[in-house]
Amino acid sequence: MKSTSLVLSCWLATSLGFAHGWPAMGNTAQDLTRRLAQDTNNDGDTRPVLIGDLKNGITTPVGQSIANILLRTESAQSSVAGYTPPRLGSADCKADTCCIWSYIASSLAIAFKGPSGRCNKYARAAIRLGFHDAGAWALSKAAAGQDFGGADGSIALSSSEINRPENNGLQEIIGLARKWQKTFGVGMADLIQFAAIHAVVTCPLGPRIRIFVGRKDSKTPAPDGLLPGVNDSADTLINLFNDKTIPPHDLAALVGAHTSSQQFFVDTSKSGAPQDGTPGVWDTLFYNQTMGTGPLPKRVFRFASDVVLSQDPRTRPEWIQFSRAGGQSHWNEDYATAYTRLSLLGVNNINNLAECTKVMPAAQPTFPGALDLLIDE
Repeated sequence: MKSTSLVLSCWLATSLGFAHGWPAMGNTAQDLTRRLAQDTNNDGDTRPVLIGDLKNGITTPVGQSIANILLRTESAQSSVAGYTPPRLGSADCKADTCCIWSYIASSLAIAFKGPSGRCNKYARAAIRLGFHDAGAWALSKAAAGQDFGGADGSIALSSSEINRPENNGLQEIIGLARKWQKTFGVGMADLIQFAAIHAVVTCPLGPRIRIFVGRKDSKTPAPDGLLPGVNDSADTLINLFNDKTIPPHDLAALVGAHTSSQQFFVDTSKSGAPQDGTPGVWDTLFYNQTMGTGPLPKRVFRFASDVVLSQDPRTRPEWIQFSRAGGQSHWNEDYATAYTRLSLLGVNNINNLAECTKVMPAAQPTFPGALDLLIDE
């Protein structure tokens, strides 16, 4: 988002009293949302809007902070760390919402890191799982009375959602998530998003995205047909994500998660092929190689949907920005902001969430041998 848009958003929030107190702010929040939605930013996207219960009012400091992230006036990344949890199972640990998540974070750090220091297949699967659970939600469906799906854990808790073709290959990571849930006793919706965000920062160069917990679980299968297809047109993809309140600017950032992915089912003759040359590293090579502006290793498999987005005038400007020198920090911030929104789709108790970013591992902004192709982890 351009700096002028950021300044304007900050000015609106301050001038309307949005950035100060929390009680009885429903009308103010709604007015600000309408005003932001009626304008467009310099990238041609509609201005960001609030989601979930935030549309009806901001009643807590955490709700305010999340609203700021959604409106792009506060960073979705954080370096806040140094948390030492009380002993697991102790009264102090039970009294601290973030304590159990610290122990989960330690377990995931082991599960998601390969021997070379790159993120491994479990991290890649956790990232995909986060997308597939949260992404199965649409504003139009919610307006028509189907306000379910989204980041509610239903992909693992329902009896049918995992069997949809688009979720093929997620069975193993869902099995692990169920074991972690049984071990630690946390909600599945939170666990899936926590694991996805943890996996990103486990990948070298990945952003340290802020994490919020307290979502409500659901066993109701999400509405079908709300996830993107690898052969979709740019129009189809952009319309699909607009219906999730995610504009082309943010879609371009989210698609970059394919920097860590491998395909197994689109072309079975090339099973395991990565979508860029360094799938264990969270770098911007994906953007260069998808556009064809960087050397393309023979084993890299480009999704047709990624290629059309790299060429479409609504997404290509960000694609180019991310691929240039300095694009890593730009992409990391945009991805963190966009993924925060995605991870809260369908969540209608945002005001009641708790922030537990302090338990996340530190980011790794540099990594020796980052450009070495290594995908057997």
